[in-house]
Amino acid sequence: MRFDYLTVIMEPSMTLHRAWITAAVVFGNIVISFGSATAQKADAPGVSDKEITIGQTMPYSGPVSAWGTIGRTELAYIKMINDQGGINGRKINLISLDDAYSPPKTVEQTRKLVEQDSVAVVFGALGTPANLAVRQYLNDHHVPQLFLLSGSGQFNDPGHFPWSIGILPTYLLDGQTHARYILAHKPDAKIAILYQNDDYGKAHLRGLKNGLGERAKDLVVREISYEVSDPTIESQIVTLKASGANTLYIAAGPKFAAQAIRKARELAWRPLQFLTYTSQSISGVLEPAGLENAIGIISASYAKDPTDPRWRSDPDIKEYFEWVRKYNPNSDGNDTNIAAGYQYAAALVLLLRQCGDDLSRENIMRRATSLRDVTIPLLLPGITLNTSPTDYQPIKELRETRFNGKFWESLEGDTH
Repeated sequence: MRFDYLTVIMEPSMTLHRAWITAAVVFGNIVISFGSATAQKADAPGVSDKEITIGQTMPYSGPVSAWGTIGRTELAYIKMINDQGGINGRKINLISLDDAYSPPKTVEQTRKLVEQDSVAVVFGALGTPANLAVRQYLNDHHVPQLFLLSGSGQFNDPGHFPWSIGILPTYLLDGQTHARYILAHKPDAKIAILYQNDDYGKAHLRGLKNGLGERAKDLVVREISYEVSDPTIESQIVTLKASGANTLYIAAGPKFAAQAIRKARELAWRPLQFLTYTSQSISGVLEPAGLENAIGIISASYAKDPTDPRWRSDPDIKEYFEWVRKYNPNSDGNDTNIAAGYQYAAALVLLLRQCGDDLSRENIMRRATSLRDVTIPLLLPGITLNTSPTDYQPIKELRETRFNGKFWESLEGDTH
């Protein structure tokens, strides 16, 4: 499967996002070498006088295809930018290929993007196993692995992989955040953990245990994994209930998270549940699980929830829904996966604008690794993007939220 926008009709209007694109961000200076002189204009790979070619892989099919919504959203956002005239006069050609969340397929598609499509960067590819599979290849070829979608701390390694940078908070932080809440509010917890048997799930597992510290050996009573190829995780939930746990941490992708929530309710098991932020979509996870079954679940966030009434008059949310109506009308604007794709695409556009006429791979990485208090649409107040040559982790904060049956409400008062 391939999606791309090659040519669109140019409109002079720059009404959407004008303020934050032009005025919200200042990039700091950076001292770092990527081994070659800066290229200009059409001399840079993937860049011509009229176009910037960018590639990505997404799971449009396979066991986590719910996350493919993010890629489709990014394509729709890029169409808006192209309608507004593109980036400094260049349209963006975003080539988005299906890898089915299969690392061998990711390798195949990424090689095609680099060697046949000659992309300037690989942007926003999704998944820890997928991104690990191509990290060495992209670094060997000096192709930016830009704002990749994985919360694995392995991607904050500028000493060994200077061309790879994520955007998500780490999964380690996700686990640590929930551990702090448990220690503060449920110190007698008996914790059961369901996790995906790969780097994605294991990072959450490590984070929770790390946050619990010495108490982990007493509080964690059972942990059990599943494979992404498994049709169901119902037997795992039966086993976890039998452990006597009163707390459940679900470190799972959307399909399996929904199954876990629903099965726990079918078993009349009522543990305090924690859900990784990557699977907190109301329409993609909680509705399939049954909204009534999800009441009381705790998750964490760094972004504004479009369903939360406290943001109803927020300028970011108003612009977001205006964009949904015009450019993504067949989607559910309340879906946090839609909001996430919108946000990541906005980060890409902001970065490219800051590169000016120098769209060389080297300059793109210089800019990406010198973020200073950068704000992008939909970030929670007080959360900004910050990177440096020695710290490639842009978002370093998560805040606890709880689902009340309609939206995710802040638990900030409970945790600070």
